[in-house]
Amino acid sequence: MQDSQDLIRRLNRRGAPLSKSHRRIAAFIAQHYDKSVFMTASVLGVQCGVSESTVVRFAAAMGYEGYPQLQDTLRNLVRQRLTTEQRFAIAAEIKESDVLRTVLKNDAQNIRQTVDNLSRQNFDDVVRRILAARRVYVMGLRSAAPLALFLYHYLHQILDGVFLVQNTIGDVFEEIARIGEEDLLIGLSFPRYSARTLECMRFARAEGAEVVGITDCRLSPLYEAAHICLCAQTDMASFVDSLAAPLSVINAVIVSVGLNRREELSHHFSRLEEIWNDQRVYIGKEHA
Repeated sequence: MQDSQDLIRRLNRRGAPLSKSHRRIAAFIAQHYDKSVFMTASVLGVQCGVSESTVVRFAAAMGYEGYPQLQDTLRNLVRQRLTTEQRFAIAAEIKESDVLRTVLKNDAQNIRQTVDNLSRQNFDDVVRRILAARRVYVMGLRSAAPLALFLYHYLHQILDGVFLVQNTIGDVFEEIARIGEEDLLIGLSFPRYSARTLECMRFARAEGAEVVGITDCRLSPLYEAAHICLCAQTDMASFVDSLAAPLSVINAVIVSVGLNRREELSHHFSRLEEIWNDQRVYIGKEHA
């Protein structure tokens, strides 16, 4: 029941009290959100015992321009609640001969939508906060762990005092126990969201640190826990998370941070090349 109440709270962008008929619609959506997302306003009205126009007015009372906009939000909320089993059932509907084309087109669409929707102001703000931080902690668990490692790998080359919260030994809170003012925690998580990542973001904020979220949308729980968020579309074609758009956003963050440290970074990379060559880290021309 708590999940249902939370769903309606997040769906209701105005927080205004609902009429009796509107409460009936809200209750039906909360109890049958997996089915409601596919219903037209007319069908939803029949299910709730109200008219189609009442459903449209319900959407307006929730703060949306119309029923399609409310349905889009509901679709995002449903996606966040799908279990791995349910997500696999979606993937099972894809024809094997269409897998490559379907997945790649889905990833490309996610990148296009992210380009259209991502705030340049928020992006610049995140880069500024990273550059201003005394220490930067990067945290992403489960499916977000590879993204966190990628971001850490490059930020560690650009800046001093960058740490990866890995949750490999002990507890994650031990790894961020010294976080405080002038520090920054970057939390990465996508549906289904990591409870531990969210808890650490809230802890870091309570300790006075800056908190940046990299997640999928404004409905993500990370959005409220962070001072600022970068949202990247992750609509999935299967049970596997579509992380193409988040990785592209992370690439852009790394490049922007690097360009702000271009002189120091140029000297650092020059020194690294000498070390790599001496230690034969990469395959040289003699092996080409």
